[in-house]
Amino acid sequence: METTPFTPDALVKRLTDSGLRPTPQREVVFKVIVEKRDHPTADEIFARVKSQMPTISLATVYNCLETLVQCGLVRQVNFERAPTRYCPNLCQHAHFHDETTGEVHDIDLPADVIARLRALLPAGFDASDIELSFRGQAAPGAVPVSHGTN
Repeated sequence: METTPFTPDALVKRLTDSGLRPTPQREVVFKVIVEKRDHPTADEIFARVKSQMPTISLATVYNCLETLVQCGLVRQVNFERAPTRYCPNLCQHAHFHDETTGEVHDIDLPADVIARLRALLPAGFDASDIELSFRGQAAPGAVPVSHGTN
């Protein structure tokens, strides 16, 4: 997979290629996800979008998120019993969920690690995607992991 560069043209092209119409709502939702890259929830996205587009509804934000996921512009990140988060980093990577702060960090996965994970599958199985999540706490003084600026 690849990173998602935010440009209005890239967004319009991906939506159009998917048979969907670009809208100002989709553009602003995508923009707030890409700008901060902190794996926000739908409610957090709604709050950010609302400041730029006061008339938008939460339902519209959810519809925009569904469209962006279907078009492959963002990925859903799910942790057990937690709200879905949204990630613009489309490179193959894992996530670390800091249980103390609630922050989510991207963890780069080298190609050889991905190949070794795929090799674990039984014969005749092929994974279209690998989702790997780590949960825990950052050690005192640990340097935060990047938020997927690839």
